[in-house]
Amino acid sequence: MLTALSIRDVVLIEALDLDFTTGLGVLTGETGAGKSILLDALGLALGGRGDSALVRHGAAQASVTATFDMTPSAAAFLSDGAMEVEAGEPLIVRRVVKADGGSRGFVNDQPASAALLRELGALLVEIHGQHDERGLLNPRGHRALLDAFGRIDTRGVADAWATLRAAEGALAAAEAEIETAARDREWLEHAVAELERLAPEPGEEETLADKRRAMQRAEKVTDDLRATEGFLEGSDGGLAQLRQAARVLERIATDHPALADALAAIDRAVIEGAVAEDRLREARSAFIYDERALEDDEARLFDLRGMARKHRVQPDDLAALAADLRTRLDRLDAGEGGVAQLRAALAKAQRGYGDAAAALTAAREAAATRLDKAVAGELAPLKLDAARFRTVVAPASEENWSAAGKDRVEFEIATNPGAPFAPLIKIASGGELSRFILALKVALAEEGSATTMVFDEIDRGVGGAVASAIGDRLARLAERTQLLVVTHSPQVAARGAAHLLIAKSHDGTVTRTGVRALGDGERREEIARMLSGATITDEARAQAERLIEPLWVG
Repeated sequence: MLTALSIRDVVLIEALDLDFTTGLGVLTGETGAGKSILLDALGLALGGRGDSALVRHGAAQASVTATFDMTPSAAAFLSDGAMEVEAGEPLIVRRVVKADGGSRGFVNDQPASAALLRELGALLVEIHGQHDERGLLNPRGHRALLDAFGRIDTRGVADAWATLRAAEGALAAAEAEIETAARDREWLEHAVAELERLAPEPGEEETLADKRRAMQRAEKVTDDLRATEGFLEGSDGGLAQLRQAARVLERIATDHPALADALAAIDRAVIEGAVAEDRLREARSAFIYDERALEDDEARLFDLRGMARKHRVQPDDLAALAADLRTRLDRLDAGEGGVAQLRAALAKAQRGYGDAAAALTAAREAAATRLDKAVAGELAPLKLDAARFRTVVAPASEENWSAAGKDRVEFEIATNPGAPFAPLIKIASGGELSRFILALKVALAEEGSATTMVFDEIDRGVGGAVASAIGDRLARLAERTQLLVVTHSPQVAARGAAHLLIAKSHDGTVTRTGVRALGDGERREEIARMLSGATITDEARAQAERLIEPLWVG
């Protein structure tokens, strides 16, 4: 609901602050007083064209601030757009237009584009004027309005549509995969055979590399040990030389005491040398070196690394690659069977969606009959008794099938007997159009409407009983939503719960437009003016009293 409107420097309005309440609010004033300025200002705040011509002469900029009660739909919309929304806080929409061009928009002091303001505004306010092409005049919204009117549950169709789309996606993906795999069959078969011959295992490269390093180290150590053993063993080895020296000394050791000591030292050296020889043999046996095994491991390692380079993976990933390629090849071999299953699932999903959509169509056709009857009952009192209304439920083109079904829904009218039916916007004109919208709004019981509705001169060109009927229906409509009506009809003005008077003033240099709320006495005087013109008579006042009285009594 619109709770307040603040206008600064818009055309003839210098400064204006208005508060609004629930129910029916009427705006009246003499022709040319500037009633349209108020609607233009509200439209500007809700994303309308930011024309610099709206800026009051001499002012640097114009601004309009509209305050609304936050609605769930508006809160959801803003949250989806990543704007901060605080529960329980009002929704404040502001638009600033500069005299030299350019405009800025804000939602709760957060910058907002004009496009965002328009989308948000559509959730908050419906403005029905002489040239308005939104709301009920937009066929894109007719299907949702009919569903809301008929209390039609579309969740079954939405679920069936989701199942259908998933089945279509699965089949398309499978067919694309098979097509791609079929082109690569020869390569796949070769790659799988090559990898399966190699039979790589995870971690194998590291194991082989460790063994290779160990065997290469063992080869070097073994060679060194053999060389060391050569120094000790053999006829020319160190131990043989020591033993020979010992035999010579044994023959002459008695000739001198020192020779006996030398012999004893040599004997000890022979014993230690023999121990060293044993330890060398023992150490050499601990180093495993098999030249054939080393060659085999090196060949295996090079094969693994070469295959990894060929497929641009790590050697440890070869086993997983082999399994993946085998799966792709197996899937290709068995692909037609899988595709057949997916095709069967798709056919089942198509039947499910078709059945659900057909049931939805039947429900819409039944709701359309009820809506046509309800609208027909509203036309005669609004001086549209020659007109006919119908709700067209027709098949949509296949590319327009959706989670909302297979139907195209559009409201059509024929204004004269024998005339063909056509969309509202193409046939109705002026006050007829607004009255048709009013009839539809009453019949639809406000399903799908914004929380605030504005009617601009809905009573143009009518009076008497028709104007009274319009006022009654506006009052009924205002029981469910906030209505603001710009009117020239005293019968409509008399039904208002709140009455705003728009008037011009001139101080000799500047013309200004002002708006003020009327009390009971002022309201009666304004309605009397609307009845009699410039000179207000007692008879006009009495008639105004009679128009207002039913509202007071009620």
